[in-house]
Amino acid sequence: MSVILVTIESRGGAVLPISFELLAAARQLADAAGWQVEALVAAADPAPLAAEIKAADRVLTVAHPALSPYNPAAQAAVLKSVVAARRPALTLCGYTTAGLDLAPVAAAAGQAALVAYATALSLEGESLKATSQVYGGKLTAATETALPAVAALVPGRWSEEAGRAGSGGSVEAIEPPALDALGCAVVAELQPEAGGVDLTQADKILCVGRGIGDKDKIPVAAEVAELLGAALAGSRPIIDSGWLEKARQVGKSGTKVKPKLYVAVGVSGAPEHLEGMGSAELIVAVNSDAQAPIFGAAHFGTTCDLFDLLPAVAERLRQ
Repeated sequence: MSVILVTIESRGGAVLPISFELLAAARQLADAAGWQVEALVAAADPAPLAAEIKAADRVLTVAHPALSPYNPAAQAAVLKSVVAARRPALTLCGYTTAGLDLAPVAAAAGQAALVAYATALSLEGESLKATSQVYGGKLTAATETALPAVAALVPGRWSEEAGRAGSGGSVEAIEPPALDALGCAVVAELQPEAGGVDLTQADKILCVGRGIGDKDKIPVAAEVAELLGAALAGSRPIIDSGWLEKARQVGKSGTKVKPKLYVAVGVSGAPEHLEGMGSAELIVAVNSDAQAPIFGAAHFGTTCDLFDLLPAVAERLRQ
């Protein structure tokens, strides 16, 4: 029986949300094809992490001190040995910092094609069909790849809840490969300084992007955020420009949020940003570019001038 291998990412002794999205995608594909799902957990102490995995038919654990905290060389060596031994038909990684390290390793080890930026997958016979984002999400590409294959999935497109469901499968411990001479070592883990806002706890967020124009225009959006009772956030270009503090950044290199309401104002919707907010319950987008990728994730959207819209919304909210 063919197998889908899922790479499990963890940090601080907990499985990261992207891993549950990968499990949801794998479970959906495997159930339709009559395949099995195996999850690879490589850590200094993989047992607590393996206990979180319920959607896989089998959890493969590899224990070694070099695997925690995350060391790309150690994780790559483990994945290479597992792919070579198990020969999965399909390997799933996240399109994340770790996934960028590991997906090419899995492809090389399995002599398989790699499909990146994937937002949708299906299996048809001996082929993997995928939809991927290209050119920063402004276009999508449809591909058909012969198996075996490796896919790197864009976060925020599959259900974490579905990936957490299941009765759990068997656990199989695997001996690690030689991890004594890796060529690199973790010196320290640096965490961003805590700010005055915790976006992960906000029920409502209004996020401004480069479409706001300049720093002097941010108060227009901030007023609407205050009237909505929403936290003010920014996309990476806003943070990099120093217009808002780092604690307010949403996206791959910022904070991943899941509010009840997410209002994106002048945000283009690059894959790295969608990774951070794609699971919001209700997404409203304001962008004058009708082709902006944010509209692909939004439930409601408008291409009107944000400087016409925001003052009118503020006035209505004051009333």
